[in-house]
Amino acid sequence: MKTGTDDLLDYILARLREGPRLAQDQIQRNGNKFKHRSAFFKLKKHVNNFLEGSYEKRFLIMPGLRGVGKTTLLFQIYDYLVNEKGVNQDRVLYVSADHLGEYLGGRIIDAVDVFISEVHQKTPVTLDEELFILIDEAQYDKKWSSAGKIFYDQSKKIFMIFTGSSALSLELNVDAVRRSEKESIFPLNFSEYLLLNHGVYAPKGTSASIRNLIFSGDVKGVPEIENQLMRSMLRLSRPLEKEWENYLYQGGFPFQIGLARHDIHGRTFDMLHRVVEKDVSLMRSFRSDSRSSIFRILMYLAIQKAGKTSEGKLAKDIGISSALVKDILSILEKTHLIFHIKPFSGSGRTQVRKAWKYYFLSPSIKTSINFELGKYNSKKREFLGELAENMVASYFFRLKKTMNKPHGIFYAPEKEGVDFLLSDITGKIIPVEVGIGNKDKRQIKKAINKYNCQYGIMVSNATQKITREGDVIHIPLTTFSFL
Repeated sequence: MKTGTDDLLDYILARLREGPRLAQDQIQRNGNKFKHRSAFFKLKKHVNNFLEGSYEKRFLIMPGLRGVGKTTLLFQIYDYLVNEKGVNQDRVLYVSADHLGEYLGGRIIDAVDVFISEVHQKTPVTLDEELFILIDEAQYDKKWSSAGKIFYDQSKKIFMIFTGSSALSLELNVDAVRRSEKESIFPLNFSEYLLLNHGVYAPKGTSASIRNLIFSGDVKGVPEIENQLMRSMLRLSRPLEKEWENYLYQGGFPFQIGLARHDIHGRTFDMLHRVVEKDVSLMRSFRSDSRSSIFRILMYLAIQKAGKTSEGKLAKDIGISSALVKDILSILEKTHLIFHIKPFSGSGRTQVRKAWKYYFLSPSIKTSINFELGKYNSKKREFLGELAENMVASYFFRLKKTMNKPHGIFYAPEKEGVDFLLSDITGKIIPVEVGIGNKDKRQIKKAINKYNCQYGIMVSNATQKITREGDVIHIPLTTFSFL
């Protein structure tokens, strides 16, 4: 059924009326507003620049895995505009594209056009006041990218934020890429977990200092940063190490805050189902038996140690073709549920015949799958070590995606090789080993010599402070988690 102007107008007016109530439902619990994550301040800066007359970055794309808090961020921006900047609520439109399409068969471009022409009695060209368009789940409208480009070109008075699945940026047309600004949203890091759960802030500059240490090897200024971090963590009601373990087990997503352990893992598992049933199907049509294989692959990866299986072995164990396994893994990476790390091949002229290592975007995904399969054991130190390695991998993956630093992430393919080899644009290699408990330095020293490195890094819980012993830098796992 084609949506008429009157139907769309009724829908838009309802969204404008309900905006304040929806925002309050999304940004607070028990009357207390959620703390703001770092992504909020990036969005807020773009909003403020727009209100002050800077019109370049007014088409923002916010891709991210389901459950990472994109909708909450949109409504926090809504609340900021209406209640702090004094923008009239009839100038801020929030629309969920899946709701718009499912109930009205409508398109984003038609909804925004009605908002401008019927509510404000203007055309984009004749607008004389700023309008804010907040579009959630944009991937449900295949033409969302074109809609954003059109309104960007027609008016400098329109500020737009589009959220959607992690593959959202893949759907941008060439013209929209040049006009838009991407702010990817990831699961919670440890700093955000502490902030949202306990209102505890890491000292300003902590992340930058740890990042500089990793990529330069310079330990100057580290003792002062560590001292400030230690003092700020005294506000916690239990030891930092216990909070860190809880973060790994069940703290990767905002929706997990305040829930009982069983509910956390249940909701995380439900999120996985929605990713497979909705997001995957938008990117690629699979038969029902193939969708079942997607879940089986996720289960398989969750109970395996990273890098211990190949596509061929996975196909054999599950009972499907290697081609289908490869296809499914590629799609799952596009959703950002998982990502891979390749074996290091030196110059790249020769191929290393080793399996890729697959990790989950958040270690708490791995935990929840194991919990649902009855394989979760918080007392098992080996499992904690796997989660710690997953966390370190996901932090490096995030840095590469947001800052292109490191330029490359690999693992050492030789027997008993280190967990990670980071490379910069010049080819400089930094070996990184991750562990729980006491680990000797043989592996990291071997990697330093083999790859002619200036230094190597050991990330473990065997040390309480950052230290440098010759060419080996020791970083506590809890300290690294503030990267």
